[in-house]
Amino acid sequence: MSKFDWNHALAFWTTVEEGSLSAAARKLGLTQPTLSRQVAALEQSLGVTLFERLGKSLMLTEAGLDLIEHVRAMGAAAETVRLAASGQTQSIEGRVTISASDGFAAYVLPDIVHRIREAAPQITLEIVASNAFSDLRRREADIAIRHVRPDQPDLIGRLIKESEAHLYAAQSWVEQNGMPRHPADLARAGFIGLGGGARLAGHLQSRGLPVTEASFILASENSVVVWEMVKRGLGISFQMHEIAARTPGIVRLLPQIEPFPVPIWLVTHRELRTSRRIRTVFDLLAEALILTPQAALRDGADQSRTSP
Repeated sequence: MSKFDWNHALAFWTTVEEGSLSAAARKLGLTQPTLSRQVAALEQSLGVTLFERLGKSLMLTEAGLDLIEHVRAMGAAAETVRLAASGQTQSIEGRVTISASDGFAAYVLPDIVHRIREAAPQITLEIVASNAFSDLRRREADIAIRHVRPDQPDLIGRLIKESEAHLYAAQSWVEQNGMPRHPADLARAGFIGLGGGARLAGHLQSRGLPVTEASFILASENSVVVWEMVKRGLGISFQMHEIAARTPGIVRLLPQIEPFPVPIWLVTHRELRTSRRIRTVFDLLAEALILTPQAALRDGADQSRTSP
């Protein structure tokens, strides 16, 4: 076997990750013929075929499947070396990318970002608002706010606190429909769901609510859209306390119902914490997230004297 060339392995790895030669070439800043030659050179040096070419599509062969895991490990090791080296030379200036769910990014992060900007104005913040997990290992984000514990060995997570989700409606909805006193009072109420109604109905039934899939009169995959519809009195939904407490005109319903636990984790790549700017933002995020929202949220007990 001839001398191993990392550039050839990188061309192979990127092609697998991007799904096509053209996309991989764009990512690496190469022409497609150059990238193809590098992949072919790797195949020749190893004496194996890595891809089956089916028309315009590529499919990994058995040899390719075996090799890609080793190449991924090599790439992760190379990235670890780069991050460790850059972390020792980086100043506190620069860009830090924070990933969070769309609702958390829209309603909670702006206040926190303001605090971070006051404490570290030289750092540029980029917010990735997505309900899908950002891949921290591929640097889609530097820090992620998640509601589940990370399970990848090269990620570290810090449980900031255990939050809760409760049932909420707009004050205008209460004025029109009355304040519910018991779960049975919501048998004919309209709910607004994040995603499909069947799964959410099961969660609500576990809390003793007489809810079926038909109870969900509105739904969206975007939690900002769901919450905006709740704010306009179009229905009822569960929401995190941190978001509801920042929303004027929102009432907590049936406070006797057991809330849903919502853990808040801060997650980053293990090696990224050697970067001063990322460590600074991580610590400022943790400090801000621990604080209880200052806004007081009225619940059903408070509303009993004024509700129709």
